[in-house]
Amino acid sequence: MTESLPKSINDLSRWGVDLTEATVLALRGVMQRGWFVLGREVQAFESEFAQYLGVKHAVGVASGTDALLLALRAVGIGGGRVIVAANAGAYGTLAVLAAGGKPVFVDVEPQTGLMDLEAASRTIALGDIAAVIVTHLYGRMHAMGDFVKAAKAKGVTVIEDCAQAHGARRGGVAAGAVGDVGCFSFYPTKNLGALGDAGAVITSNSAVAERLTRLRQYGWSEKYRIGLTGGMNSRLDEIQAAVLRLRLTQLERWNEERRGVARRYASGISNPRIFVPPVGESEYVAHLFVVRTSDRDSLLYHLRARGVPFDIHYPIPDHHQPALAPSFTDCSLPETEAWAREVVTLPCFPGMRPEEVDAVVSAINDW
Repeated sequence: MTESLPKSINDLSRWGVDLTEATVLALRGVMQRGWFVLGREVQAFESEFAQYLGVKHAVGVASGTDALLLALRAVGIGGGRVIVAANAGAYGTLAVLAAGGKPVFVDVEPQTGLMDLEAASRTIALGDIAAVIVTHLYGRMHAMGDFVKAAKAKGVTVIEDCAQAHGARRGGVAAGAVGDVGCFSFYPTKNLGALGDAGAVITSNSAVAERLTRLRQYGWSEKYRIGLTGGMNSRLDEIQAAVLRLRLTQLERWNEERRGVARRYASGISNPRIFVPPVGESEYVAHLFVVRTSDRDSLLYHLRARGVPFDIHYPIPDHHQPALAPSFTDCSLPETEAWAREVVTLPCFPGMRPEEVDAVVSAINDW
């Protein structure tokens, strides 16, 4: 059995291998030019990524978390209240806190784990909300067009966290292009991953893009002249940009391979104790394939015994995190807490073989 199983939930040695020679040539070119930060590779990637997503601007930064933080600063939330979901690893929550804002948690949908936009709308109606971060969790793009229109009518900025949704689309519109700003991580395990940390912020608002380009480099208006407060050192380097340019050409293919794995899981898992969230079409890029069970400890023991790799995304809701919980003692998020108790992540990546998926399915159904 074990020989038919993948060795991890996301075997990075198995995808992108066909780009190895091109990657070496691209990196050699960077080395030969001797320009390593914010050069022509970054400029080219920003242009190509913006074109791919159908927006005017993409601004490369050092990580996905920096993308969220700089986006919040660029849109000017100040010390405002920002709506976030509490089941997405706390990345948005930490960015809000770092930006000087106050996180306001709303619950999630029971079927998908995505933010409950009706709950978010009710919170906005109460007033005093500066922005909302909508996370396209697990590679599923939220249906948020009407919500964005209503939020904008109330003067609320909508930031999309697209760290798990590169290339997802609804009605031909890409994740990140619906709200005011979209934030991406290119951590190696992402659908579009670099060889280390990297990120980007996208927008069609030229004023916001201009502030972002300053804020990522100390707030400089020109070299050594600080024109904006809140600046930091968060620059996308040339090596990562060169890699991302190559990998962007393969993103659609890789996303379709991920969807194929997800469909095989969804059609094969028949254990009544397992809930399989819906598998979508273009709006779903299967960044992580998650299932739920009310008896997770037993399932994990079984999977471990069968040699099936797994993970949990994510085990601790933001309002229960030890460093954050004292500030959110009155917070009740039953669906969020249920997801944290029950979710299990199964292997899903480009290049995963059908027999490997079937071996995982067999182990799940035998439990």
